[in-house]
Amino acid sequence: MSILSANRRTAPEIPSIEAASDGLFIRIPRSVFSLNGFRQWVLSDEFPEKLRVTYVDGEIYLDMSKEELQTHALAKAEVARVLMNLNRELRLGQFYLDGVLVTNIAGGVSNNPDAVFIKWETLEKGRAKFTPRRGKEGQFVEIEGSPDWVLEIVSDSSVKKDTKKLRSAYWRAGIFEYWLVDARGSEINFQILYWRKKGYLASPNRGDGNIRAFSNVTSGSYGKHRDWSCGNTPFRCGNFDVQRKAGAGMMSCSVPVEVHGD
Repeated sequence: MSILSANRRTAPEIPSIEAASDGLFIRIPRSVFSLNGFRQWVLSDEFPEKLRVTYVDGEIYLDMSKEELQTHALAKAEVARVLMNLNRELRLGQFYLDGVLVTNIAGGVSNNPDAVFIKWETLEKGRAKFTPRRGKEGQFVEIEGSPDWVLEIVSDSSVKKDTKKLRSAYWRAGIFEYWLVDARGSEINFQILYWRKKGYLASPNRGDGNIRAFSNVTSGSYGKHRDWSCGNTPFRCGNFDVQRKAGAGMMSCSVPVEVHGD
């Protein structure tokens, strides 16, 4: 991941900054060091379609790395599967996976979370709104304001950004829940971070490798589990499940996941 900072600018007569990785060459306008300039750049036709980029605390993070399959892509897919199925049933709002630009001016952040969720009532109250695409009726390119929920899956290149920079920025943005998942180790670190007046409050860890926490946004209790080893073949298996109250009873959703590899 490349990091650009307003404090690291080159000589003022140079109109732009250049970045290159894996054959991809990007010219970055100097105006990106303001939030408004950054938004203008990422929403312009010149911005590369699949580039993951973040503005937070006056710094620009360019993520041109390949997404790791086992500890990132699968973890993200499993969380999304459960919540999208639940949202289809309960019809709480809109769920978006990957690539959606979320901007909050008060939080000083503009970013592409791994997933984002907005309740219908949040849109109705104007806490969040969609930015329309120019000249394309009914199409939108950005969520501006405070969505109810965001997800970040930690990768080797995003530890500081996800656990410190975005944690502070999402709190300033008034995002009620920040789900933070780190599946890189032998145990999954899964946290639900609840918005409080003085900062995010993390869900408790039971300390036995299994985690269960309640979400105020999606009205469910969620858990992440993993076991190791299967005969002589190392693999990771686990599940992400949800339980929620349904009338007087309890509904659950749980599907095991197996990921073969080292």
